[in-house]
Amino acid sequence: MYDLSWLFERFRESRDQIFMIHAGEHFNYSWLLDRIQLRTEEYSAAGIKNGTVAALRGDYSPEIVAALLSLIELGAIIVPLSPAVGGDESQFMDIAEVDAVCTFAPGADTSPVRRSLEARHPLNLELRGRGNPGLVLFSSGSTGKSKGALHDFALLLEKFKVRRRKMITLTFLMIDHIGGINTLLHVLSNTGTVVVSKSRIPDEVCATIERNRVELLPTSPTFLNLLLVSEAYSRYDLSSLGLVTYGTEMMPKRTLDRVAEMLPHVTFQQTYGLSELGILRSKSEHSNSLWVKVGGEGFQTKIQDGTLWIKAQSAMLGYYNAPSPFDEDGWMNTGDAVETQGDYVRFLGRATEIINVGGLKVYPSEVEDALLEMTNVEDVTVSGEPHPITGNVVVARFNLREPEDFGSFKRRVREFCRGKLEAFKIPARIEVVEGDQFSARFKKMRRRT
Repeated sequence: MYDLSWLFERFRESRDQIFMIHAGEHFNYSWLLDRIQLRTEEYSAAGIKNGTVAALRGDYSPEIVAALLSLIELGAIIVPLSPAVGGDESQFMDIAEVDAVCTFAPGADTSPVRRSLEARHPLNLELRGRGNPGLVLFSSGSTGKSKGALHDFALLLEKFKVRRRKMITLTFLMIDHIGGINTLLHVLSNTGTVVVSKSRIPDEVCATIERNRVELLPTSPTFLNLLLVSEAYSRYDLSSLGLVTYGTEMMPKRTLDRVAEMLPHVTFQQTYGLSELGILRSKSEHSNSLWVKVGGEGFQTKIQDGTLWIKAQSAMLGYYNAPSPFDEDGWMNTGDAVETQGDYVRFLGRATEIINVGGLKVYPSEVEDALLEMTNVEDVTVSGEPHPITGNVVVARFNLREPEDFGSFKRRVREFCRGKLEAFKIPARIEVVEGDQFSARFKKMRRRT
């Protein structure tokens, strides 16, 4: 079994400190140690052992954290499934060959339910042979079919043996997201405090920060834009907040400039990671800069044809349902187009999202950044659609703050774009839409369903 004694020893040293604030209740590390022991005994009695594929269904809670650590210690292959998975849950469990399901929801029986499904996939068999615990993460599917990635959890945990700063941290990114797992393990390994918000809407998040004196908020650019639109930041005391990290998607420069202006006491730091590789260490040039250094111990980076490639010690074993993305030397083409400035890079967008208009490249984020400067625009999503002559055209879908005559708005968009965007980047099709243009994970959705 994998040895978590280094982590449990830290818990024992800090047994009276609060490890989680959830639903108004405080849970200390002594409670967590006791609960891990109880869960380990329960799961062992239920036949969960090295190589058992176990799903954890639910959002952040003290119980699900104890269950996660128990399953790591037992050497299980863990499949976290947050509520954001929705109707894909059963399919994901079949892909990963889940045998035991543990549900953590209000009123639910948390005892493991066996599915009597034997793990036969070569990746599961390989990891079982190593005797190490596993972690299965599914891509969001925002740009295509969700892919299941299997990690050797022992490799992911290695970097957390180095002690870092202890902070009170709000968990925003989901527990089945590489960023969410990274945040949770970072807090626990430094015996900090995890704070769980009742929901992820701006007012509730801000109220949670105020109430619990949260110091670190890991989030997404989409949420930061919602924070600005809602003006929730002005209704709460956010003076405890010292660091906001953002990732998972492109950050509009206008959003970063505005949120840095509204919260001048906060440092904003861009993060970068992939489900296939883990989270890299990063350092923004300064708080409102999109230039960032990425890498750190265990990661190698290179730029090839304007695209970022990464080689990682913590790379996944492979996909369950797709070919390996690694070349023969272990390098992965991230598909992220970048430009460089010394040791810094600036992300331009995903290769799959670039719009080719008559042989010319259009990065959606660049157009969105410009259009967000328009008055009465709450949000905008830019994508490409096929065109018989140019190959593709630029399409912009707007959420407006207040209703506006569509004909007048279209003319206003075209007039606004002149002089700000080259002709081929100006949206050929303009739509005004109702409803959110982002997923439950607060990530912009460019594909129309």
